[in-house]
Amino acid sequence: MRRVPARASHGPASSSPPITAPRTTPRRRGGLLRLFRLVVLLGVWGGLAFGAALLFFTWDMPRPEEALVATRRPSVTLEATDGRLLSTSGDLYGERVRLADLPAFVPGALMAVEDRRFRSHFGLDPVGLARAALANWRAGRVVQGGSTLTQQLAKNLFLTPERNMRRKVQEALLALWLESRFTKDQLLEIYLNRVYLGAGAYGVDAAARLYFGVPARRLSLWQAAILAGLPKAPSRYNPRAAPDAAMRRGAEVLDAMAAAALITTTRARQEAELMVLPPRPSGDAGWFADWVQDDLAESFPGTGDLVLRTTLDLKMQAVVEARLGALLAGPGAAAHVTQGAVVVLQASDGAVRAMAGGRDYRQSPFNRATLARRQPGSAFKPFVWLAALERGMDPSSTVSDLPLTLAGWSPGNGRWRARGEISLEDALAHSINTSAVRLLLASGGAKAVAAVAERMGLHGRFADNASLALGTAEVTLLDLVAAYAPFANGGLRVTPYGIARAESAERVLAVPLTAPTRVISQEHAAEMRRMLAAVVERGTGRAAAVPGQRVGGKTGTTQDSRDAWFVGMSSRWVIGIWLGNDNATPMDDVSGGSLPARLFRDILEETAR
Repeated sequence: MRRVPARASHGPASSSPPITAPRTTPRRRGGLLRLFRLVVLLGVWGGLAFGAALLFFTWDMPRPEEALVATRRPSVTLEATDGRLLSTSGDLYGERVRLADLPAFVPGALMAVEDRRFRSHFGLDPVGLARAALANWRAGRVVQGGSTLTQQLAKNLFLTPERNMRRKVQEALLALWLESRFTKDQLLEIYLNRVYLGAGAYGVDAAARLYFGVPARRLSLWQAAILAGLPKAPSRYNPRAAPDAAMRRGAEVLDAMAAAALITTTRARQEAELMVLPPRPSGDAGWFADWVQDDLAESFPGTGDLVLRTTLDLKMQAVVEARLGALLAGPGAAAHVTQGAVVVLQASDGAVRAMAGGRDYRQSPFNRATLARRQPGSAFKPFVWLAALERGMDPSSTVSDLPLTLAGWSPGNGRWRARGEISLEDALAHSINTSAVRLLLASGGAKAVAAVAERMGLHGRFADNASLALGTAEVTLLDLVAAYAPFANGGLRVTPYGIARAESAERVLAVPLTAPTRVISQEHAAEMRRMLAAVVERGTGRAAAVPGQRVGGKTGTTQDSRDAWFVGMSSRWVIGIWLGNDNATPMDDVSGGSLPARLFRDILEETAR
């Protein structure tokens, strides 16, 4: 076995210890372990806290996929007889628009005033939030918001309007979800089709049609600016309710577009000068709108959105409102008259052309033309005279005007001086009460006369005694006007209606209308027209006379001037007027032949121009 020689030693042996790895002290090892444990503990508790916070903020958050499906109330759009917008109710949606079909300034105006960094942020805008916080700090109050269009969309689509931290966190989370799910163009499309823009209108197309009468693709620049200004405060800047505020806000949007270099400053000024909003529909046509919508569910069940062309004539409605308002503010106020109602009916078929159910719909939507039941007084007498004609009499037949007493009741004739025997025509012209009672008795009594009135279309509570001849029944103005129509149209009963055409989903629907039916002979209708004309020519209704026109009608006044009526007719119209007080307090010497007859004349004269 070969030996390996030992290496020679060239110096003294070294005294240094051998080199080894450094040893960790127990104290340092314990500190690292505690730090590790603390990090793990903080991670666990932090995760639990984050999970609890996330659960708190999201436990009732809506499922975005489900919330994107639109749910809304069916809309009803009412148009006047000439197609102009009258009113809307429910949730109004227009056609779904694509971004490519809109003028570029429509989304441009929206981004300029609401979110200029929309194309660059991720749903939340830290720069915008910082800028808003600085502006609010300098002003000492909230003057600027930092929400992005995506956050606004999340709020409008998924959340309630309440303001608190929880809702803001949910809004942010939903905005991030929307940004991850859709492109920027898709988000803009959803926003423009779903944003609420006031007056029940959702989306730019519905708002464009509602406020300007054009589809969204045909909006002008200044119109787009007004719509872009609405999301901030749809009610405050509503062009129909506050046109001046809407135009001021639109000018602000145009300035914002100029600041964003989307248009020039000169163009912004020019467009602001072009702003002209259409006139508002008739202010108090709300009574008519309520009336025509009363039975929609029965007339058009399950049809969804409805567009209804009504019979309302806006020009005539404006005349009725203006004349009634002027009367109540002037001579009516002096005579302690606080309320009135007017109905204009087309005699041939019952189409309602104008309706005012009171002094001011906004103060009192109660419809005194269709809902209030009042005693018509002598305005009921034509039905007594008709019953007499059907029993064989004629306008030249005579009846006594002498005093009369029945079971202790003696109807008076006011200032009329008895003549003995007078013609039916004169008795109606001068509204002689004792003659009316005698004619009722000669025509079969109260039940027979009530049957005649009901056949003509008058529905009411009819007294079963001779006082019915003096108008002690309780009727509505609309029913009374409709019951006079057979006198004007040759003997045909009409049913008042307000809807002429109905459309749903671009499909024309059948409108349930009642055709006029003959209820009296043409001969008796002509005789009644003759006698009602005498009322205006030489009787109690002389104040209703219209130069150049042959008109007829009948006055009515109840005890102590609590109700004053005039129902008159021309060749086309039957116009009914009631004046009084809701609490039935007396007026100061107001009769049917005074203020109501003059109002009839004023309306007829102005609508004939």
